Amino acid sequence: MSDACASAPGREAQLCLGPQSGPVVLIAPALFEEANRLRAFTVAVMRGLALRGIGSILPDLPGTNESLVATQDARLDDWRTAFAAAVPPRPTYGVAIRGGALLDGEADLVGRYHLSPPTGADVVRDLVRTRLAAVREGGAAFDPADIDPPGPPIVLAGNAVARDLLVALKTAEPSPAERVVRLDGDLRPADRVFAGRPLWRAAEPDTDPALAAAIAEDIADWIARCAA
Repeated sequence: MSDACASAPGREAQLCLGPQSGPVVLIAPALFEEANRLRAFTVAVMRGLALRGIGSILPDLPGTNESLVATQDARLDDWRTAFAAAVPPRPTYGVAIRGGALLDGEADLVGRYHLSPPTGADVVRDLVRTRLAAVREGGAAFDPADIDPPGPPIVLAGNAVARDLLVALKTAEPSPAERVVRLDGDLRPADRVFAGRPLWRAAEPDTDPALAAAIAEDIADWIARCAA
């Protein structure tokens, strides 16, 4: 089991777990603050896949984590291009967590598995909602309409976000996926519903070992069916 893997010069860092041969899962992470809240959960899913003999790769996106790109310089097209470039030369299955489902459409994948995918408009609404909550707690005044006009990056949920990125997200939709799973309480269409709390809504980063194990098992079963 490896905790890191090499990436080509100029590409972002990657976390890799599991065997270095055979099928591999490329994970499109959640976006913005949800990525922080779900990092431990995502790694727990990766470790669950490794225990089932499946490798996994979690790439940094430009402007996130260890990236040398400034957060405010991130763009949706760049995220999609970077994710597609992270596909390794072996049979690769995409697993997108939350907003990651907006990024995997250009990647050369055997199949796509989405966990609780939102629309891009949902992502923007959540960012705005978080900023408005901060205003109610004594933060600087904020008008949601301010995200629309051209101008400098705007701070939402602790991130300096380019308005171009917000505009692109507003019309972005999840790519078609062979399997979509959600948590109970989410009434949108799904192939399977799991019991569990939405960790992306938690006040602090957290994980759910039972849910992570269940998701890893479901992904492994799905890959086995795809390969049959």
